[in-house]
Amino acid sequence: MELKRVVVTGLGVISPLGNTLAETWEGLINGRSGAGPITQFDASKFKTQIACEVKNFDPSLYVDRKEARKCDRYSLLAIAAAKQAVADAAMDLDKEDKNRIGVIFAAGIGGIKTFEEEVMGYAKTKDTIGPKFNPFFIPKMIADIAAGHISMIYGFHGPNFATVSACASSTNAIADAFNYIRLGKANAIVTGGAEAAISVAGVGGFNSMNALSTRNDSPETASRPFSASRDGFVMGEGGACLVLEEMEHALARGAKIYAEVAGAGMSADAYHLTATHPEGLGARLVMWNALEDAGMKPEDIDYINVHGTSTPVGDIPEAKAIKEVFGEHAYKLNISSTKSMTGHLLGAAGALETIVCVKAVDEDIVPPTINHAEGDEDPEIDYKLNFTFNKAQKRVVNAALSNTFGFGGHNASVIVKKFVK
Repeated sequence: MELKRVVVTGLGVISPLGNTLAETWEGLINGRSGAGPITQFDASKFKTQIACEVKNFDPSLYVDRKEARKCDRYSLLAIAAAKQAVADAAMDLDKEDKNRIGVIFAAGIGGIKTFEEEVMGYAKTKDTIGPKFNPFFIPKMIADIAAGHISMIYGFHGPNFATVSACASSTNAIADAFNYIRLGKANAIVTGGAEAAISVAGVGGFNSMNALSTRNDSPETASRPFSASRDGFVMGEGGACLVLEEMEHALARGAKIYAEVAGAGMSADAYHLTATHPEGLGARLVMWNALEDAGMKPEDIDYINVHGTSTPVGDIPEAKAIKEVFGEHAYKLNISSTKSMTGHLLGAAGALETIVCVKAVDEDIVPPTINHAEGDEDPEIDYKLNFTFNKAQKRVVNAALSNTFGFGGHNASVIVKKFVK
């Protein structure tokens, strides 16, 4: 069976750097941090009081008030990103076979805010009025519901489900969408991820694991991947969406094509509940798998958007894995962690960072890893690697690879490249 080629024809973003793709990309290229004090709840008694929040988000631009009441914040962010991406793809949906358009959309956690509100409400009132829950409690909370909302908005009847693999979730969603299209099972799929876990339980839970930065006095500089002083990730939130489309279908309708999806890889560390394998075994394997799937050699890659969370133990194995996979070519690559600016969007991270790769390929520019200072080098990291510290770099980017790794040892990578007919 001859596999179909898959291209990217639509992009949508709601992020801590802006509520559109253009605003987000401008922030990334200019090295702007989206971090600040937490405003969504009183974090004054928490070890971590900072996050990368989405600012000035107006759900009414995307859904009416009645429908919004049925949605957790994560679903609203998903819907917003999806509506942007579908509009960007500029399909004439009245002429499309909607049985051939699907939605595969991820969340690592899902509606944690709704869960908190409902359970805390029950705890406060159980002795006076007994069990009383919102009838939308379950459909607001579950991690698949964003995909359901998107499909219902447009009447898309193709493959429809969610992927949940912690911080690798939306990269897995993109990989699944890619595979469904190239196997001929869909003409187009709306794919990506959303997360909104800046909440009492979200921050409290990650704080209990010592996973979050506690640099509360300097939020903008708190996320500092590959620097010796890194002390944990900064939690982010948002939604990111791509429209993937079968190439011939896209060409037939005269679509704008940003890039081609070349391949995807997956692997498992099979090592620890939350820690990356210290020698980067799973990270090495997932990159090799992606390269093999794409039919590419290490020398074909120009840029890697790394997982790079800014955790003390997480960054080192990924740097080791890159050297193992790419050999001498590793020193010719640009590497950057855009989490230094957006924070870590958890289940939405992979989709946002795949979009970063698409834009890097489309515009031949690599966004930076910010917050690195001279003298802040970790002896376990090879700084001959080009981490694109502090300033974006213009260069030809023919192909880019995005890495995401999740709790449970889940690893996923996607490769995008310049589209050549």
